[in-house]
Amino acid sequence: MSSKRDYYEVLGVGKSATEQELKQAYRKMAIQYHPDKNPGNHEAEEKFKEINEAYQVLSSPDLRARYDSYGHAGVSAGAGAGAGFSGFAGFEDILGDLFGFGDLFGGRSGRRAGPRRGSDLRYDIEITLEEAAQGIKTKIRVPRLEICDLCRGTGAAEGTSPTTCATCQGRGQVTRQQGFFSVSRTCSTCRGTGKVIRDVCRGCRGEGRVEREKTLEIKIPAGVDTGSRLRMTGEGEAGELGGPRGDLYVMIHVKDHEIFERRDVNLYTAYNISFTQAALGSEVIVPTLDGEESLKIPEGTQTGSIFRLKSKGMPALGGRGRGDLFVAVNVVTPTKLNREQKRLLEELAKLEPANPNEADKGIFNKVKDIFG
Repeated sequence: MSSKRDYYEVLGVGKSATEQELKQAYRKMAIQYHPDKNPGNHEAEEKFKEINEAYQVLSSPDLRARYDSYGHAGVSAGAGAGAGFSGFAGFEDILGDLFGFGDLFGGRSGRRAGPRRGSDLRYDIEITLEEAAQGIKTKIRVPRLEICDLCRGTGAAEGTSPTTCATCQGRGQVTRQQGFFSVSRTCSTCRGTGKVIRDVCRGCRGEGRVEREKTLEIKIPAGVDTGSRLRMTGEGEAGELGGPRGDLYVMIHVKDHEIFERRDVNLYTAYNISFTQAALGSEVIVPTLDGEESLKIPEGTQTGSIFRLKSKGMPALGGRGRGDLFVAVNVVTPTKLNREQKRLLEELAKLEPANPNEADKGIFNKVKDIFG
């Protein structure tokens, strides 16, 4: 039988504890028993190792599941027992969150001297449904930060160059002891660059970058929809201190169409036909994105009948086929009749059954089907 204590008991939480509850319990105990706070205390050191081991297991979904099923035997190889303080899971991040220090213990989030990548940019563009169906090339004007031509990004006046910061000795950070922690912060003198500019560039006022508007040609492929995104690598803002450019993301918005409704690659539209066209059958001309198209209306067509025109919808993004166009017909009942139209309809009425429901015994079954 294992002599180790239950990991949940070590952290003082129940077996249903959430990730956040585990983290909070671990923070509290890790600070209490940290060796720097308890120098020479062997009992605190062992307690700290036990806390660390328990959190490493319970903070991992996979290890936690194995521990819940098989106990210590299920995680003996992955628990990191005896790993010492260097293997201690997430301590910098956890205490950094607790105290609000981004660069506690010289952590990775502090701003450091050296090249920095430029920011990514977003540009929103609105196009028509026709343009989305065909694909287009267009030009956009993007405001972005560019390297200053006068100082070539150094921020220093012509004929001069930045000097090493005396406060941080070019490291970009200053470190000081705060209680039992060694705390590193971004150098306030050089703002983390490690360099100090004595005479600033008149073009960029020492920033090394200036805002300009760049005209770019973009190609929008056929089949895009609202929410589609184009990535233009290296067309974002210029980096700092020789860092690479960011990227530009072009977000597509397709306008609603006055005739067609889009659902994925298929299009839907409505088309009015006359009473005689529905009764006798006809051939009508309906609009599509490619121009007008002939549609055959069979005799006896009812309002709400839907006809499909194959491959007259939207192209699939990437050229993988094309959707269909669905046409729902609406039979229009005339509201104003001249004498001759009225006479002919009255003659027709004499030939029709007195009760149309009796002529179609299945009408009630159809109603059931419609309304479920």
